[in-house]
Amino acid sequence: MGCLPTFDSIGYFAPVLLVILRLIQGFAVGGEWGGAVLLVAEHSPNRERGFWASFPQSGVPLGNLLATGVLLVLTATLTEEHFISWGWRVAFWLSAVIVLIGYYIRTRVSDAPIFDEVQSEEIEEGVDYGIKAVFKRYPREVFSAMGLRFVENIHYYLVVTFSITYLAIAVGVEQAEILGVLLAAHAIHAVIVPLVGAATDRVGRKLPYGIGIALTATWGFFAFPMYDTGNAFVIFLALLIGLIFHALMYAGQPAIMSEMFPTRMRNSGVSTGYQVTAIVAGSFAPIIATALLQKFESSVPIAFYLLAAAVISMIALLYTKETKGIDLRSLDQVDKDRRDAAQR
Repeated sequence: MGCLPTFDSIGYFAPVLLVILRLIQGFAVGGEWGGAVLLVAEHSPNRERGFWASFPQSGVPLGNLLATGVLLVLTATLTEEHFISWGWRVAFWLSAVIVLIGYYIRTRVSDAPIFDEVQSEEIEEGVDYGIKAVFKRYPREVFSAMGLRFVENIHYYLVVTFSITYLAIAVGVEQAEILGVLLAAHAIHAVIVPLVGAATDRVGRKLPYGIGIALTATWGFFAFPMYDTGNAFVIFLALLIGLIFHALMYAGQPAIMSEMFPTRMRNSGVSTGYQVTAIVAGSFAPIIATALLQKFESSVPIAFYLLAAAVISMIALLYTKETKGIDLRSLDQVDKDRRDAAQR
């Protein structure tokens, strides 16, 4: 992306290439997240799965922390003209360092024993373990995962993406100030996520998630008035509170979703439930919020939009089983018994 030609050079091929690269990136993330969290979840002890599996989730706020820091440095050291002409490319070029680190790590990490056990078994001829089979054999779990993710994903994009637009346009806050408060909020968010993950091992998966959904339903009603004050500290509090609410849901997702599916279907089931929701929920959230703000010239409809999303996720949570401390091998046995019964 950092090396793309400009519109002046190749015309409409420039935005087309950008969209293609973004799609490739999105497909890669679709497989990357599921593989990463399941690698940790399947390696983790049953009683500590929530804690250890939450660490990959901290990668999102840490990534945003790095990105915000880079943008903050670039906007502070470059003129607007220089940033628009070439400065924005620097952030993309710097990502090459992360690519090298990621490649080094992935070449030295082994699969979990439970995965190796299943892989070593003879896979029945004609048995499908892909997305179609997951929807056919575990539809409740897939849709529960989608529903749980719904408000969390919308809320996150409202907090970290739409908030920038709202503060800059509706409130008139300087971009450097917005990036500064976001930087601090992301740092705290990254620390809170594993703490909430540890809590899910003690009190269960559903309680923190339910509290997070309920609190998120209220965020829009008080956060935007806090933004409207224009006070940096008050804005920081609104952002931080929003990210704390998000952590209550986000931290437990790897554990609760990995405990829904047997090993053979876990990657397909978890990745589908997680990533498909990102397409229909979070990706449209800033667009919908911007349209509501333009139409009604008020943040109240945005708050009700978030409230409606919370209702959907709360319903999904009610249909989700509590799985704290479950042995993943027991899920494989249940799946095997189902298949044997179907064959008989």
